Amino acid sequence: MSEKGILVVVSGFAGSGKGTLMKTLVNQYKNYALSISATTRNPRPGEVDGREYFFKTTEEFEAMIAQEEFIEYAQYVNHYYGTPREYVESQLSAGKDVILEIEMQGALQVKEKFPETLLLFVTPPSVEILYKRLTGRGTEDKETIALRMARAKEEAKIMEQYDYLIVNDKLEECVITMHAIIQGEHARAFRKKELINTIREGFVCFSEGE
Repeated sequence: MSEKGILVVVSGFAGSGKGTLMKTLVNQYKNYALSISATTRNPRPGEVDGREYFFKTTEEFEAMIAQEEFIEYAQYVNHYYGTPREYVESQLSAGKDVILEIEMQGALQVKEKFPETLLLFVTPPSVEILYKRLTGRGTEDKETIALRMARAKEEAKIMEQYDYLIVNDKLEECVITMHAIIQGEHARAFRKKELINTIREGFVCFSEGE
């Protein structure tokens, strides 16, 4: 039986590069699975059900809420988004470390419900670099960037509630760091209960055999 995977929740400021970081991590190492969210919004061109999202009707999504089938969910701009419990738990049971990208409020909710969750927060080296990355994308106007910076300022107030801060300066170095942190978590004593019990039982048998 394979060792159970770890649920890893990744948050970070908009523009921190967390999306690119996670995709690179999953492509570079084989033991990770990116969690797939469910949503009630319509598929965009090229999106496939079960790949980018699990696409649901509002009625289907609300039925899943009623049956407590989500690890977490939220509503943005009249659409629901949520993390299906069944998909995550099946991947964890198969030994995959499941990576879930959600905002800070949702991340802390997951940690409260599942205390063994590993929380990682991705940040650029400085506020100045964050601003340069947001403006350098060329995809948003000044007002939107100002809103993202204001939100980041608020998010910075609770960064210490995460287990690790990961500074995304050079992508490849950051990927190696994130991988090392996650793999190191597998050796934490509280995650090794089965091994600890086996060793304790071994000592009992050894003592009885003397």
